[in-house]
Amino acid sequence: MKLCFLGTGAMVPTKQRNVSSVLLEYEGEFLLFDCGEGTQRQMNLAGYNRTKVSRVLITHWHGDHVSGLIGLIQTIGNIPEPGTLQIIGPIGTKQHMHHLVRAMSFDHRLTLDIVEVEGVKPEVVVDEKRYTISAAAVEHGIPCLAFAFKEKDVRRFDMETAASYGVSPGPQMGKLQRGDTLTINDKQVTLEMVTYVQKGRKVVYVMDTSVTDNAIRIAEDADVLICESTFLSSEHQEKAEEYGHLSAKDAAFIARNANVKKLVITHFSQRYFDTTPLLEEAQAVFDNSIAAYDFLELEVERA
Repeated sequence: MKLCFLGTGAMVPTKQRNVSSVLLEYEGEFLLFDCGEGTQRQMNLAGYNRTKVSRVLITHWHGDHVSGLIGLIQTIGNIPEPGTLQIIGPIGTKQHMHHLVRAMSFDHRLTLDIVEVEGVKPEVVVDEKRYTISAAAVEHGIPCLAFAFKEKDVRRFDMETAASYGVSPGPQMGKLQRGDTLTINDKQVTLEMVTYVQKGRKVVYVMDTSVTDNAIRIAEDADVLICESTFLSSEHQEKAEEYGHLSAKDAAFIARNANVKKLVITHFSQRYFDTTPLLEEAQAVFDNSIAAYDFLELEVERA
């Protein structure tokens, strides 16, 4: 599981930062959190195949989070068998997509699966074999979502323990996996006795919001929390609250209260050429914080 930060700026692209988008690569599948202007160019520069994107998770419909969608749709639609692109977003996403697609003139061969989420409380919106995606409404003045990508827990054999009970690889392990109990050397052996649960990794994406209970709930126990830090609280806390944004201190507060392992701050106002003060503010509250920059790649490690 790997993350690539394609854009770490707020509102407008600058010389050093593109606007919001983060790529999550999981077992060969590409998923985008937001798709700001220039996202597919950023993917190209970073060496990622743009046509492999299967899902786009849209937090809200401000332009800096969605302006790259139409170009990405056209690019994927140009391949011989474009398949389906799923777009998940807040209430109003279907209407926005209706107008967006019809505003352009191109051969629309890509199938779009558009899903709207209210997210009054954190809810699972995608349930795949290996992972789930949850969404929850946050507060930004317009419908806005936070997302959590959660790898499912997997039960693994402890080979040393299994061998100590006389369980050998192959049919015996298969029987245990099917729920059977084995009798070996006059002892009963169950699956739980020779296995352990490998906890799934969790990545959470929180953008453009005030501090809210849902942001903390959906971020709970995340391995990585990607969180907007548009302002320094020491300079512009009132502005952050007025416009429904977080300061670096707010982001760290969410991380600390949600018991996350690592905080990555992003979505920086263009007024900050150097993000060091924002990082220092976050680290004063939550030590394991880093500041993202365009093209940062981050492996999501297992606990």
